[in-house]
Amino acid sequence: MTGAVIEIQSLTKRFGGTTAVDDLSFRVEPGVVTGFLGPNGAGKTTTLRSLLGLVRPTSGRATFDGRAYTELADPLGTVGTALEAASFHPGRSGRDHLRVAAAAAGIRDSRVDEVLAWVGLADAARRRVGGYSLGMRQRLGLAFALLGDPGALVLDEPINGLDPEGIRWIRVFLRDLAAEGRTVLVSSHLLSEVQQTVDRVVIISHGRLAYEGTLDGLESGAVARVRVDAADRDALARALAASGAVVEAAADGLRVSGVDAERIGSLAFAAGVPLKLLVPEREGLEDVFLEIVGEGEIR
Repeated sequence: MTGAVIEIQSLTKRFGGTTAVDDLSFRVEPGVVTGFLGPNGAGKTTTLRSLLGLVRPTSGRATFDGRAYTELADPLGTVGTALEAASFHPGRSGRDHLRVAAAAAGIRDSRVDEVLAWVGLADAARRRVGGYSLGMRQRLGLAFALLGDPGALVLDEPINGLDPEGIRWIRVFLRDLAAEGRTVLVSSHLLSEVQQTVDRVVIISHGRLAYEGTLDGLESGAVARVRVDAADRDALARALAASGAVVEAAADGLRVSGVDAERIGSLAFAAGVPLKLLVPEREGLEDVFLEIVGEGEIR
């Protein structure tokens, strides 16, 4: 199977005076799991809705192999979607939800039981969705996305609400789908949530592209720092700053970048400032992610 290439081209969407997506462009290739990341309010859902024909862009295009969703001859066979885990009617069984969707799309009824078993809901298929946990509704949404055996999947926050076992399961599941040649796009507002699942990431902030590439490439942007402290912090800070180091105050001392721990020790000794703490440290991926999007920024 070869999934469709998803391409966002100069996409802009305005709601009145608010620009939700601003000249956004990126590609999602088959055979890998791509994470679509950004803080809440960054424009992820608007982008996905534009891609799926639920929102009309102000300008630009969002396509599957060059065709808009509304132009696809076989939408369910081309792309499977799961945007809202809680959108199922609580009084209907999980199986009946899928049977209605399958009948409307001309999909054989036996496919319903296949996908329910595939996502681990065979035993709960005849239970009312109102009694499902959030994690079970996430699995039901994934079963719906797989009904047409699509080559591409677009999933909005699929890990939200899953317990640790469910998270491990979906990580393997999504990687297996990509290994079959499918295109897998997974949105999340937390890098830590999908870090072990995705191969590539697209990060947006305030509706604009902030980073597109591999996790290794993202990690290469991590900054090496040294945590250091002394009884006379001011004297230490002056000595380090005079050498060209970047010095930031912290509750437990100073954070220093631009020089290594050995150099810091030498500078402190030369300045006659005894150290009581000297610990090299390096940012993790989540730190880099938060720096890119602006920690705590929610729009």
